[in-house]
Amino acid sequence: MSGKLEILFLSNKQVNALAADNMIEVMHDMERVLSLLDEGKAISPNKAVLSWGETVEDENKYGRINAMPGYIGGEYDMAGIKWIGSNPQNYKLGLPRATVLVVLNDPVTKIPVAVSDGTTVSAKRTGAIGGVAAKYLSVSNASNMTIFGAGAQGRTQLEAILLARPTIKNVYINDAFFEKAQEFAEEMSKKYGITVTPIKEPEQYCSKSEIIVTVTTATEPIVEASWIKPGTLMINMADYEFTYDCVKMADKIVVDNWENIKHRKISTVALMYHEGLIKDEDITAHIGEIINGKKPGRESDDEIIYFNAVGMGIEDIAVVTRAYKKALAQGVGTKVTYWE
Repeated sequence: MSGKLEILFLSNKQVNALAADNMIEVMHDMERVLSLLDEGKAISPNKAVLSWGETVEDENKYGRINAMPGYIGGEYDMAGIKWIGSNPQNYKLGLPRATVLVVLNDPVTKIPVAVSDGTTVSAKRTGAIGGVAAKYLSVSNASNMTIFGAGAQGRTQLEAILLARPTIKNVYINDAFFEKAQEFAEEMSKKYGITVTPIKEPEQYCSKSEIIVTVTTATEPIVEASWIKPGTLMINMADYEFTYDCVKMADKIVVDNWENIKHRKISTVALMYHEGLIKDEDITAHIGEIINGKKPGRESDDEIIYFNAVGMGIEDIAVVTRAYKKALAQGVGTKVTYWE
């Protein structure tokens, strides 16, 4: 090999300013990713999970590192991998629970072209998926929402869903640590000019919410079927957070990537599948099919819809690719020679 090869390095501040801080653009990226995946123009292998311990409880105590490779076509045309470390105990050290590195590879030569922080990217794209789900699956006049989990993910879910449903006026926030819910409520009320209320007993608030979002590390259900009213959208973004009966009562079950969900085996609907309670044919649609007009989303204000997303590396790759292309055009980032 002659000449030299360079990698462009983007710090957290650089990648965020170029791409991740704009939730409207991140939501557009997520719609495109889900659409391209449905069209067969993306590759999303299963996550490889480096987990400490033998159970989900152990994993949520000691942490994990996920490797999430993929390729996204269309206007992105980029391969890469997301490498995300997560330790729920990091708060004791004043550190974020999750930290992310994204590597981009040229899809033709397969040579790495960029290395970027992806921590905020990961939080924003996860929130954006919730926003896309709300856009296609919630009632159009939703006014009340309950969120479980007052961390970074809860904040980005709120940000994106408010863009999709600006009709929301009341948000109820629940967290295992009530002081975190109080901090969330104070911060988000000021930021968005809506009423955000910290809650300890969620039943009465869920029962009047059109959207319920769970972004927690729960290993036992925190939402009961008796709390769900007609017209509700349940957004299960993490693990075993809704009871089996919640899924059973749903008129539609919508997912981001069913094969990946089954492989990961941690969300409510995935656990039901592995216990023989849900079959492949019980899945109503991949949300990409709804975005592309192949299947309907919400068809009435009374439908109860359950949505589950496992998350895919191609989502992070899309956002970082957008940042990478801007960085090249603007001369942003640090070029590092790694082969000469």
